[in-house]
Amino acid sequence: MPVYDAIVIGVGGMGSAAVYHLARRGWKVLGLEQYGIPNELGSSHGHSRMIRYTLQEHPSYVPLVHRAYELWHELEDAAGERLMVTTGSVRAGPPDSPFFRGAKEACDVHNIPYEILTAPELNNRFPGYRFPEEISSVYQADGGFLLPERCIVNYVKCAQEAGAEVHSHETVLDWEPQGEGVRVRTDRDTYSAGRLVVTAGAWAAKLAPQVAKYTAPERQVLIWFQPKRPELFRAETFPVFGIWTEEGRYYGFPSYGVPGFKIGRAHHLRQQVDPDLMDREVHAEDEDILRQFTSRYFPLAAGPVLDVKTCIYTNTPDEHFIIDLLPSQPQVSVAAGFSGHGFKFASVIGEIMADLAQHGETGHDISLFRLDRFDV
Repeated sequence: MPVYDAIVIGVGGMGSAAVYHLARRGWKVLGLEQYGIPNELGSSHGHSRMIRYTLQEHPSYVPLVHRAYELWHELEDAAGERLMVTTGSVRAGPPDSPFFRGAKEACDVHNIPYEILTAPELNNRFPGYRFPEEISSVYQADGGFLLPERCIVNYVKCAQEAGAEVHSHETVLDWEPQGEGVRVRTDRDTYSAGRLVVTAGAWAAKLAPQVAKYTAPERQVLIWFQPKRPELFRAETFPVFGIWTEEGRYYGFPSYGVPGFKIGRAHHLRQQVDPDLMDREVHAEDEDILRQFTSRYFPLAAGPVLDVKTCIYTNTPDEHFIIDLLPSQPQVSVAAGFSGHGFKFASVIGEIMADLAQHGETGHDISLFRLDRFDV
């Protein structure tokens, strides 16, 4: 039976970073991924993933994203490749909305510079936008997006160069404690390790039943529209955005790598799914929801459909992450439930998961993400 210091199940955004950080520390590590690396069946694809300091979710995310920025730059240096594009970020909504108030609070608490822009001011500065008068925006210049597929590929490459072993198209069937370590059985082999790291996204609940009642996979849809004025929707002229509106919470990106304006609605149709059985087709209803919004707020982007994709949110009840050791099995750590806003943190979560495997604790503040918060 092959023996490792640690086995990481799921080599997407979080798992690829965890494999890398463990390998850099000199650990003998195995990463197991049931699909390809990268793939479009989980939550870490779609050409772009937002990164921003305007974290309306909770101010305690800001120190983590600050470290994430540092680690993404380190990966860029190691890979010799641009992985992060700065566009500025907009968090918008009525002045009393959670998006606007929370984004402003996160910046205020941590002394992050920003501007408050009225709708006319924003529309004038970035003519691709057509926000109505009642919308106010927190604009922060350091926001932008990551290239998720390239981030994963480069973390895996750098991990392999540091001695890691990574297997794709190998499905974990089960695992069990083995003394103070674990035994992991796949459809190809059986392995032993001192530590187990579960970073399996929507499949985490099937591998760590302790998190099952707190994680709910959800079908998500992304569409790329062909802009009528492409020059207004380039990375140089169009900041990433998130907006709270009467139609729901929407987010979007400029054209980059593919010739289209990318748009999504958070919690799209609120369809809870089994990730192995999810409908991965995009239907007329899906397009209508995103086209109506785009036509109202970004009319010059609402051209023909260029591309469509589905992905998966894995939601927790409070939409904060789960990052913890399993209570009865401290040799096992889990990172799950990223609720549609996790990829930007993947670099630092990889570091945290390496800390938990190596020391059983981390210097990062992860008190917001403990499993026992749901038992209070």
